[in-house]
Amino acid sequence: MRVMAQVAMVMNLDKCIGCHTCSVTCKQTWTNRTGVEYAWFNNVETKPGVGYPRRYEDQRQWKGGWMLDRRGRLVLRSGGRMKRLGSLFSNPDLPAIEDYYEPVTYDYDNLVSAPAGQDVPVARPRSVLTGKPTSITWGANWEDGLGGAGETAAGDPNLSGGLAEKVKFAFEQTFMFHLPRLCEHCLNPACVSACPSGAMYKRVEDGIVLVDQDRCRGWRMCVTACPYKKVYVNHATGKAEKCTFCFPRIEAGQPTVCSETCVGRLRYLGLLLYDADRVGEAAAVTDEKDLLDAQRNVFLDPADPEVRSAARLSGIPEDWIDAARRSPVHALISEYKVALPLHPEYRTLPMVWYVPPLSPVLDAVGEAGGDAEDPDHVFAAVTRLRIPLDYLANLFTAGDTDVVAGVLMKLTALRSHMRQRTLGEQGDESALKAVGLTPAQAEDLHRLLAVAKYTDRYVVPAAHKEDAAALSAMEDRCPVESVDGDPSGTGRKVMLGLPTLRRRASAPGAGGTV
Repeated sequence: MRVMAQVAMVMNLDKCIGCHTCSVTCKQTWTNRTGVEYAWFNNVETKPGVGYPRRYEDQRQWKGGWMLDRRGRLVLRSGGRMKRLGSLFSNPDLPAIEDYYEPVTYDYDNLVSAPAGQDVPVARPRSVLTGKPTSITWGANWEDGLGGAGETAAGDPNLSGGLAEKVKFAFEQTFMFHLPRLCEHCLNPACVSACPSGAMYKRVEDGIVLVDQDRCRGWRMCVTACPYKKVYVNHATGKAEKCTFCFPRIEAGQPTVCSETCVGRLRYLGLLLYDADRVGEAAAVTDEKDLLDAQRNVFLDPADPEVRSAARLSGIPEDWIDAARRSPVHALISEYKVALPLHPEYRTLPMVWYVPPLSPVLDAVGEAGGDAEDPDHVFAAVTRLRIPLDYLANLFTAGDTDVVAGVLMKLTALRSHMRQRTLGEQGDESALKAVGLTPAQAEDLHRLLAVAKYTDRYVVPAAHKEDAAALSAMEDRCPVESVDGDPSGTGRKVMLGLPTLRRRASAPGAGGTV
């Protein structure tokens, strides 16, 4: 067991109101420069919808993430090393600017310099890329006002497999929810392994995935390999850029900008301890529906004395181990198991997880003629909610509706119990027992999801500057290497990464640069 620490995030989708404050503050902090006008390190999508860039979830088209080959080995969907080298100068699997949107500016000078006349002068849009007049036909969340509408929602890749026919986009039956997205800072990042120049790397101290601008050559293989399409190319510099997880703030013990400014207080930040020896094995499980449990099994219990001892031997500071024990992310993912990863079938082991949205349950109970006080009727209504279980399962559990139903039932039982407590009634413990919660656990989960304070939502320990010399000494050895030098079974020596501004290498998987 080789213990490593990873900064992770959980978002409670029940609380997202789609205000885009997180996107705007991220934009002002990281991408308010020439060349990245179209890039949103954090964006909020409206689901159902095609997303940003368009249909980024369709890996048959974009070839992102990992897959298993005929012999069950973990390989990049974009192809092996030779295929990538052969397409360095002509990569066909890249979104075009139309799949994002064409960035524009406006003829503001025309508002004050136009000659006097009968017509009111206007500021016409002009393309930032060409400088020519253009029209605005798409944006980072054009579907914000079209959620559930037939104009675009039918193109959502999550509605495949006959689900589009099942979901009717009539006004009375429509549904929508907001999905904030940023780089997943995966445990098994495909972008890192696909980078021919080794510019993409995963920091050994906290797991944040970054780009070394000095080493980046603009090959754009990282854009193809990332299944979430969260790597962008600066059209002015030709370099790749991506979400940095606000690592300067993280190093100072502060939350990310998107978390700090979130109006709905839906984001949680904390440390997870995980066993690096299990990463390759977890990403290579045969059945996609087993990926969720496989990834959860990679995470370690920070309250376990054996884990704490192993963490100390790995050089993890004592305050970091304590922060992992108090982490709200660990509680939501591993203890209460109400948070789920986005598209685990990509096999990148993402580290930004989501508490799925819960539609109005009592409305569904009433429509079915059930008793809102009967837990059996309430649990049965979970399968008839406005947001279909199949759709949520395609997003968060590789199609396993039972897992999503279990999470929604747990949230429903919690909501019912706390409603009764608020009304001064004796809470029905049978409903809690049915979903594996005790009254004390229900109180704690309610506090965390509903009324958690700032210090409870963000448990981020500051970086230890005294460890910098020790981390520099690691540049000639592989800190995350299995005993046989091959955590993924691909026959190659690979590693997770090395510290910021030092050596960097590939993630566990095939085709990495070592």
